[in-house]
Amino acid sequence: MTLTRLFALLSIACCAATASAQELTGTLAKIKRTGQITLGVRDGSVPFSYLDDKQQYQGYSVDLCMKIVVHVQKQLGMTDVKVVMNPVTSANRIPLMANGTIDLECGSTTNNAERQKQVAFAPTMFVIANRLLAKKSSNIKSLADMKGKTLVATAGTTTLKQMTILNNEQKLGMNIVVGKDHPESFLMMETGRAAAEANDDILLAAQVASARNPSEFQITAEALSVEPYGIMLRREDVSFKQAVDAALARLYQSDDIQRIYNKWFMSPIPPKGINLNFPMPPQLKAVLAKPTDSPDPAAYAAVPPAQKAATKK
Repeated sequence: MTLTRLFALLSIACCAATASAQELTGTLAKIKRTGQITLGVRDGSVPFSYLDDKQQYQGYSVDLCMKIVVHVQKQLGMTDVKVVMNPVTSANRIPLMANGTIDLECGSTTNNAERQKQVAFAPTMFVIANRLLAKKSSNIKSLADMKGKTLVATAGTTTLKQMTILNNEQKLGMNIVVGKDHPESFLMMETGRAAAEANDDILLAAQVASARNPSEFQITAEALSVEPYGIMLRREDVSFKQAVDAALARLYQSDDIQRIYNKWFMSPIPPKGINLNFPMPPQLKAVLAKPTDSPDPAAYAAVPPAQKAATKK
């Protein structure tokens, strides 16, 4: 090979590498440039994202997000990516995603059509139902039993919006109060400031398991909604979403997903060593086998009448 030919090939290779670097856009470009990724995490969404007794963020969603980080790091050819944990709440998680403060939101966030106008979602990681939690002594077994009573729901949640709509539609006359986060909502119910708490069933199950006297509480059998949880990312960031989707698709096809699930839902978890004993629902098994980021509840399970009524409003 002549020197001229060699220099020509080297020039082509350099140009290709430069072009490849220039092709990075959005969040991938930001990670490559800064060497870090910021995860939006929650203080009290057990077992998805929460602070343990060592003030470390952990949980099912956090584990999934860390799998995404490893995948992105390899895709970008980086030896290391610094992970910054940025606490968010139900009320500020979407604004902080939209303004670029966080890159992935690793919590317990419902994917719905309204939110997809503001943010994007990774393939569904969990499927829940909204229910009520109350003390057994209150004898509250359905939403109808809440007529004229005080209900608490967490600020910025789809549950709060749904309860407000159903309260007006069914003329229940409830006094709806708002907790700043899930722990405060539970405390308001536990201390009698509210007769019941409305929330996602898995979050309620975690609250009961963590309570001083779990036997005092009961989750209603009546499902008020079916909702998919997803990891949030910015809208119209095609290359980053492709990377995130690929990371989760690979995880969902591996044995690791069952191990991660069992770690958080079928085993004792820190800091109190509680075990939720929450076997993987068939709806989640189906979505892991065939990943989707659909916001449509009907893509996962039969939609409860209460959810259909609230959706029409």
